[in-house]
Amino acid sequence: MTIWFATGNAHKKGELSAILPGHTIRIPADLGIPFDPDETGSTFAENALIKATALYTLVSARFPGEPVLADDSGLCVDALDGRPGIYSARYGSTGDKKLEAHERNALLLQELGDNPRRTARFVCSMALILGPDRFFIAQETLEGELIREGRGSAGFGYDPILYIPSYSRTVAELSEEEKNLISHRGKAGRAIAKFLN
Repeated sequence: MTIWFATGNAHKKGELSAILPGHTIRIPADLGIPFDPDETGSTFAENALIKATALYTLVSARFPGEPVLADDSGLCVDALDGRPGIYSARYGSTGDKKLEAHERNALLLQELGDNPRRTARFVCSMALILGPDRFFIAQETLEGELIREGRGSAGFGYDPILYIPSYSRTVAELSEEEKNLISHRGKAGRAIAKFLN
């Protein structure tokens, strides 16, 4: 089955392909469609549904019956009252200057400083649209602790700074299979997959 995924992030497309084997994952860029809807929601779930609805509007007439999936995810840090949260991808960015992942990580660790409370979690909400007025939402988390300096080269975003105690590694040090087994996106994807069959 072909699933349209509302993202411009090639890393997320690759992860979703591994999480949902047997399905073809297509993104707006595959059609040359620019896609950057305004994420005006106040929660991960609201933003996922906004993105899914925007893509469904673009592709449903051309590809009727093909489901549309979107996610919104981010890092929530307890000592920072849940920040950066839904603003994780834009954290520290101003105007036209968007920070690179390593710059966001450094800024976050600087803001956290020597605070001993380092618990944090990745959150992923996925919204699946199967037709008009027929949608499902799943939300999952991956709990961890922020380390003081990034480690690992796999993954993307905040992966190098979130340490998973049960694995004694950061998310960026996990294999793709390990990450997809325990990650917020992997768990949410498997929950959503139940509605695809």
